[in-house]
Amino acid sequence: MKTKTSKTWLILLLALSISQGFMAQPILVEGKVFDSTTHEVLIGVSVKIKGTNTGTVTNLKGEYKLSSEKGNTFIFSYIGYLVKKVVVTGPNLDIYLEQDHKALQEVVVVGYGTSKRRDITGAVSSSPAFQKGTRVMNNSYLPQGSIPVENNEEYGKFAENRFLSANEQPLSTFSLDVDAASYSNMRRMVNQGQLPPKDAIRVEELVNYFSYNYPQPTGNCPVNIVTESSVCPWDHTHQVVRIGVKAKQIPSENLPSSNFVFLLDVSGSMLAPNKLDLVKSSLRLLVNNLRQKDRVAIVVYAGQAGEVLPSTEGSDKQKIMEAIDGLSAGGSTAGGEGIQLAYRIAEKNFIQTGNNRIILCTDGDFNVGVSSPADLETLIEAKRKTGVFLTVLGYGMGNYKDNKLEILAQKGNGNHAYIDNIQEANKVLVNEFGSTMYTVAKDVKLQVEFNPAFVNAYRLIGYESRLLNKEDFNDDTKDAGELGSGHTVTALYEIIPAGVVNPFGGVDNLKYQKNKNNTPVSTDNQSELLTVKLRYKEPTGTKSLKLEIPVLASNVNSNPSADFNFVMAVSMFGQLLRDSDFKGKATYPMVLDYARNGIGEDDHGYRKEFIRLVESIDQLTKN
Repeated sequence: MKTKTSKTWLILLLALSISQGFMAQPILVEGKVFDSTTHEVLIGVSVKIKGTNTGTVTNLKGEYKLSSEKGNTFIFSYIGYLVKKVVVTGPNLDIYLEQDHKALQEVVVVGYGTSKRRDITGAVSSSPAFQKGTRVMNNSYLPQGSIPVENNEEYGKFAENRFLSANEQPLSTFSLDVDAASYSNMRRMVNQGQLPPKDAIRVEELVNYFSYNYPQPTGNCPVNIVTESSVCPWDHTHQVVRIGVKAKQIPSENLPSSNFVFLLDVSGSMLAPNKLDLVKSSLRLLVNNLRQKDRVAIVVYAGQAGEVLPSTEGSDKQKIMEAIDGLSAGGSTAGGEGIQLAYRIAEKNFIQTGNNRIILCTDGDFNVGVSSPADLETLIEAKRKTGVFLTVLGYGMGNYKDNKLEILAQKGNGNHAYIDNIQEANKVLVNEFGSTMYTVAKDVKLQVEFNPAFVNAYRLIGYESRLLNKEDFNDDTKDAGELGSGHTVTALYEIIPAGVVNPFGGVDNLKYQKNKNNTPVSTDNQSELLTVKLRYKEPTGTKSLKLEIPVLASNVNSNPSADFNFVMAVSMFGQLLRDSDFKGKATYPMVLDYARNGIGEDDHGYRKEFIRLVESIDQLTKN
């Protein structure tokens, strides 16, 4: 009897061992992650194996792949959704995540006051904050019963450009701006049921958030200029001239090797889901697209700065992801020390013919060491000579320091974006990777000469922080903006034609000077409204090259292109938000008319989203 029992136990143990052996066989688990309500795919969802540091994130199609064993538990997490844990039973695993409705109903502190989470994440136009809101400090709207709190966000103050006489000041000179942080920051505020403060609105950044259908450069030139003129929507006695610049598109596979240093703020001010957690989700998207020839180092700073990941091949994604996943926030903010360490590491791993870039992720709240705008400007101006470029990604609300981050981007030969959600991270770091991360032309300057025979006065719409002296255009030592692969940049001028009275001032004819009114400089150029000149340098060059094209006075388009309609809509919107002295007869319904006529090709839905934002603001301002 004992022998029979022993044999039975032996058989059971053998069967269990075989079963466990089969269970231990690794399999490739793949699937998609969806929103359980809308059934839309979710991008950037964290997928981790419970009890390990192994994981990945969903790609642009909501897909993931992860090597695992049967019986392991997958943890799916995404900001604004309930965490889901699922036991692996086979190679195919699609997941539907539910929105965290309990968290969405909680009251949270936001930039200009308290608001409901549903007002932050939901459709603004249907939010109770819009229907029953009360106007409070800084032109914001809060739901009834909410208590406003102190706003510690900082924005640089500036006066908008005014009309200048084509006779007295025929040259307009500025640095092309590739930043778009103002748009996504504005969107964040509108999605909270708030009107943004005037100084948070930089009209050129709203316009340049969108890409436009400009023709590619030809030959060896990395940039191309296009122009279009039309009647001004907000004052039909005026004209608007659009100047578009297109940078050469380089296929992703042909981009040179990248030497990245992630410079991450892990101080106490970053302890929030829309700060460090969103930073980590953003960087996972970028890491998923790295190639073997790319390299990444990670530097963090709080009370002090330190290197948490030495320069690592882009193919070693698990090692990079583990370093990112292990980050946590706490302490004060030694931003200056972190920037200096990041530059040292970038210079140590410098790729001579590659793309050397620091990616700074922060709310801009530097309070230890180098912290004043002037000190930061001096530090970054000195460091840009190393050939290392700088991308600045801003996060968070309530204490966001836009003024400091704008200075860093301008002085560091780089760009500035504000990441308000994972979709924006995907736009900046994946969809627009080349234009964000790889420079094809640097120190790009634009100079426009106006013909007083046709132009009484003109004003540049936006670019107030990028204005240059006329002499700076031909000065190759003067720093200017950078253009990335495939980037489009747009500038608008409002023109008061010759013979039309300037209602915004002007000066009398000078008594002791020759009156040059309506006298063109050269009889050969009597048909030209203006001339556009552009200077640029190759990414490693020191001597600039010049492009020049005229715009004819007769080329006023009575039926502007879809792109031009949309550009004029965004420009009007920005001027209305700033309550511009020059907004004329512009209204939000007029903005909507022009935007709807300018949707054109909208593959990612950014223009349709703009229309929804305008509709929300229109409702806000009617209260």
